[in-house]
Amino acid sequence: MATITAAMVKELRESTGAGMMDCKAALTENNGDMQEAQDWLRKKGLSKAAKKAGRVAAEGLIGALTSGTKGVLVEVNSETDFVARNEQFQGLVKMIAQVALHNSADVEKIKAAKVGDVTVETAISDAIATIGENMTLRRAASLEVSKGVVSSYVHNAVVEGAGKIGVIVALESTGKADELAVLGRQLAMHVAAAKPLALDPAGLDPETVKREKDVLADKYRQQGKPENVIEKIVDSGLKTYYKEVCLLDQAFIHDSGKSVAQALKEAEGKVGGPIKIAGFVNYALGEGIEKQESDFAAEVAAASGKK
Repeated sequence: MATITAAMVKELRESTGAGMMDCKAALTENNGDMQEAQDWLRKKGLSKAAKKAGRVAAEGLIGALTSGTKGVLVEVNSETDFVARNEQFQGLVKMIAQVALHNSADVEKIKAAKVGDVTVETAISDAIATIGENMTLRRAASLEVSKGVVSSYVHNAVVEGAGKIGVIVALESTGKADELAVLGRQLAMHVAAAKPLALDPAGLDPETVKREKDVLADKYRQQGKPENVIEKIVDSGLKTYYKEVCLLDQAFIHDSGKSVAQALKEAEGKVGGPIKIAGFVNYALGEGIEKQESDFAAEVAAASGKK
């Protein structure tokens, strides 16, 4: 049995573009023979899949899955929205969410995890070869509490547990689990709609707060306000800003007359114990991905050899 080295895996990966785990499997199956390993990947469609890897994948689905005190979000991207309606792709997203829930929310660990006889990375490559589009597991996140619940909400769901926006919210409490689950879902819906940046002001990025202060200060300097007055106005302006971007300070979408913090306090009586939001995660499909604009006329001209 040939010894499969990291250098061999690297060489095969560079020549085929296939995934690291697939390259290692190909070399192992073919006793380290590089040519045979390349052919093995081609026969499985994995080398073909690699050719699609350069394409921008900014569509797809956000998958959300919870089980009692733990919940996960995963984002699996495809090139077109059409693929999100493909049952094989939907099944892939749900399977990846299951792996993340029971193992780890680390992307590389998810890809290396086994599902039956294959790794998740191989399952993704197989789906690429079958469906014909580039796909990537872009990110994953998990929340867990020792006592309480983790609830989820999926907006624009294409299938149960997968859609364009996914939110998980963790509630720490010794209160009734069923009542907590209802409240948790309401809060997850709130997060999807109000898009808070942090739980409270302490959780905000200091650079974000500094930028907001600078903008407010410059605005009133241009109006000729004295510095001591500007300082007070900026402090007041920041309080307004916190109400816009901090979850606990935001007006609760299910009862705008209360803040989220007030709604939580009121819910404690119904739940039967103190409630603390331990964390939240909000994923919107494709956020931060620079999408390539397609010039159809130029593509047709290039294909026909015209300038």
